[in-house]
Amino acid sequence: MMKKRKGAGILTFMLAGMLVFTQGLTVHAGEDTLETAEEEDSMPENEGITRASLPDRLELIPEEYFSESDQPGTLTELSYDTYESMTYDEESQVLHKRAIVYLPYGYSEDVSYNVFYLMHGGWSDETTYLGTPEQPNVFKNVLDHGIADGRIQPMIVVCPTYNNESETDSSDYSLALTLTENYHNELIHDLIPAVEGTYSTYAEDTTPEGIQASRDHRAFCGFSMGSVATWRTFQYCLDYFRYFMPSSGSLTTDGEYMASMVRDSGHKWNDFFIFAASGTDDFAYSAFKSQIQAMADVEDGTFRYGNNEQDGNLYFLEQEGGTHSGEYAMEYFYNGLCWIWQ
Repeated sequence: MMKKRKGAGILTFMLAGMLVFTQGLTVHAGEDTLETAEEEDSMPENEGITRASLPDRLELIPEEYFSESDQPGTLTELSYDTYESMTYDEESQVLHKRAIVYLPYGYSEDVSYNVFYLMHGGWSDETTYLGTPEQPNVFKNVLDHGIADGRIQPMIVVCPTYNNESETDSSDYSLALTLTENYHNELIHDLIPAVEGTYSTYAEDTTPEGIQASRDHRAFCGFSMGSVATWRTFQYCLDYFRYFMPSSGSLTTDGEYMASMVRDSGHKWNDFFIFAASGTDDFAYSAFKSQIQAMADVEDGTFRYGNNEQDGNLYFLEQEGGTHSGEYAMEYFYNGLCWIWQ
């Protein structure tokens, strides 16, 4: 069991329309941002939208959450077929893959559940965070306790893998970068239909249209290379996901490039939300923070800082002394899970 660290998280908190200096991050929001914010529609009145505000600092996972709960969810293995990543469009090589799926305590086919897709990082696979039905990992206990205490909404959590032809693909950095960029094909066409065609979600059907219609009830999250996969999901799958939670893994320092993803998709600023997190002693921190800053510097209002969906679509928390480790990754996931869909 991982031990809980002592001490509180450090906030990087920014509001649209202000000049804020926190932990070396400077955010500029011009007058055009404020004007367009008033002109455009506010947050849609959909039941899938998160009404809560994110905390002003990262919260530690309670120590008791690492032990087994008396209201345990269920882990299952979901098998599905996809195609080899590099030749996906040719559909010439079928791969048999699995995802680890968490069903909350009291799961019922009569209830529609939000779905949280959680991608692993390098040197990892689909069992890294939740384990297997036979050998659950400690993060399953965190989910169990968080849901039982009402801190986390009952939801389905899916741990897939971008590993392709080998279980060790994620240990090859350059290969992993390519696989995460390609992963959207498998995600949209194979994994989501397999998951949401099997379990009770908000998708009325698993056609592309059905998946798009239920995007408010879907999130993608990841740490390290899983964060890169999250950014790539934002790039290619904004039609299918509303929420994105990258941590300690960057894609680019070109803010305009990130903004073009939104513009090209036809979505508005209030159609998505990004909750980002990293630690100050994480080797990926500098590049990750530079990407967030570059996005903040885009002047047309595509990205707007705020701790809730009414005011913005981008929020960044950093942990003082946080390193590139599973311990901190769980903390970032936990904070996002405590907020989303509340």
